[in-house]
Amino acid sequence: MIKKFEKEAMFQDNLKWEESIRRLEKMYDPIHGDAPMRSEFDRDYTRIINCNGYRRLKHKTQVFFAPKNDHICTRIEHVNLVDSISNTIANYLGLNTELTKAIAVTHDIGHSPFGHQGEKILSQIAQREYGEKFWHGWNGLNFVDNLELLRDVSGIKRNLNLTYAVRDGILGHCGNPIISGQKPRTEVIDLDEFNYSNKFAPFTWEACVVKIADNISYLGRDLEDAKEMKLLNDRDIQSIDKEIENIRVNNTSIIGYLTGDLCKNSTVEEGLKFSEEAHSVMEKIRNFNNQKIYKNEKIQPTIRYFTVLMNEIFYTLKQEYNGTNTIKNIKKMKRYYPILSEEFSNWLETYANVDGREIANCYNKIIYDLNDIKNYSKAIIDYMSGMTDQYIVRVYNEIVSF
Repeated sequence: MIKKFEKEAMFQDNLKWEESIRRLEKMYDPIHGDAPMRSEFDRDYTRIINCNGYRRLKHKTQVFFAPKNDHICTRIEHVNLVDSISNTIANYLGLNTELTKAIAVTHDIGHSPFGHQGEKILSQIAQREYGEKFWHGWNGLNFVDNLELLRDVSGIKRNLNLTYAVRDGILGHCGNPIISGQKPRTEVIDLDEFNYSNKFAPFTWEACVVKIADNISYLGRDLEDAKEMKLLNDRDIQSIDKEIENIRVNNTSIIGYLTGDLCKNSTVEEGLKFSEEAHSVMEKIRNFNNQKIYKNEKIQPTIRYFTVLMNEIFYTLKQEYNGTNTIKNIKKMKRYYPILSEEFSNWLETYANVDGREIANCYNKIIYDLNDIKNYSKAIIDYMSGMTDQYIVRVYNEIVSF
């Protein structure tokens, strides 16, 4: 096997290595002394899969909301599919599979409940309330940098403190790969400036691989789910089969064909790229899915439901705002809304400028200022974005029930 990108892989001899493994803060030393059992990127991977944000992905929508069928794809299955595909590509090309693994499993950690529809609704609320868009890539960086906590070896809760390369990969995964060839950028940037999709290319070849694997992973899987959910029938599948002569349009064939084509046609000089034929196949399937699945009339009632639900929860919490006394108001809600009151007051005590944070052994930085109503509104959006589909419905039902 010719590993065409072996010299570009993110290992210690790479000129970008020191910047790629840089963390925002010094990490505590390994428990077993001077001989660490894990690499820096493997350490990131284990921190990610042990945090609550990763665990919640199993109950977050990929495409279909709250399916009773256990075989319908959820967000956690999606990130694992991206991990599998990116591992195949990176291994074949000679890149660092530990880095692709860490980026893949965390790339969607910032997704809201209800998938991309929920993301659009939160963005509408955020723009209305404090003039910013909500984007799951940026929210993912916000979660791993500020919101997700793990206990360190001394028992203190601290932020994940991931490497620059993984944090960059979270932001860089969104958007379609460049037709002419996806290449990493050369410059180191302040990731706070990477505030919308495709603004910059990713920093590493490994992150570029995850970006492309993300685009491959959902094409056939969404088709399978749509057929299982009766949005598509055999005639629909036959129509796209006839349009694409190269392969049978199913998940196995799509992944195998596109992955193989990418590995065959990619070079360091021209970047990670598909043949014109494979790119055409990809676009035809994406357009078919967009028209037949994502814009299907059966999806529209749930979108209207999500809009009412998310706006009502936001309104319920916002109306309790009273500066630094807000948390007292939230706790008084317990009589009517015991779940929402307890959980959101805990959220504010962990991340806002309130008393008593040290009691809970939380030494993470304060990120919400309750003296500013816009900052408080941001706290509500962040809190809601972390909810699972099931949990946010439970909270809404608590609000509207007697």
